[in-house]
Amino acid sequence: MSEGLFPVRRERAEVAPGAVHVPGWLPVERQRELVGACREWARGPVPMRHTVLPGGGVMSVRTVCLGWHWQPYRYTRTAGDVNGARVAPFPDWLADLGREALTAAYGDAYGTAYAPDTALINFYDGAARMGMHQDREERSSAPVVSLSIGDTCVFRFGNTETRGRPYTDVELESGDLFVFGGASRFAYHGVPKVRAGTADAAVGLGSGRLNITLRETGLTG
Repeated sequence: MSEGLFPVRRERAEVAPGAVHVPGWLPVERQRELVGACREWARGPVPMRHTVLPGGGVMSVRTVCLGWHWQPYRYTRTAGDVNGARVAPFPDWLADLGREALTAAYGDAYGTAYAPDTALINFYDGAARMGMHQDREERSSAPVVSLSIGDTCVFRFGNTETRGRPYTDVELESGDLFVFGGASRFAYHGVPKVRAGTADAAVGLGSGRLNITLRETGLTG
């Protein structure tokens, strides 16, 4: 029996307390708009780059930041590890999108209070991976909003104590929303695999996967 003839319906799911997957949340038109915006941000003032880790390792994903510049393991306004320029501002319309995303994941209780001030935009080619890690550089414990565009990936969502089991593998497709906050805000998570060639040509990305994560840093200045 062909899966193409009888596609499996993907439903909203709470993967862990406070961690919610909303499949197909972004319509194709909005995905195309975000792809265009990401292309502009990738050109600078701080260009998209492979982040160099303190031990000398180089991340396989390429990253560009808005609002605040992330480098292991802190935020700054300028990119001292790239070209010294101030990062592009975080646009109000992207904050609005983040509030819409929280409302879709959690209902009306939280969305209007969400005030993200930074975005990390990661581009994965077919060989890129992301090891298990926590998002701990923020002073705010507000939820993280994650948007996927392009190739499908395996997103591994773990626990707050260890990089190992227990964890849940979730397939994130183009247009999917994943939010994690509350008891799961500091859960380890990563991307062990990207399924190259699975992107819908209609989103305008070509090959690869874009992941846009919105966060409240809790920082000032």
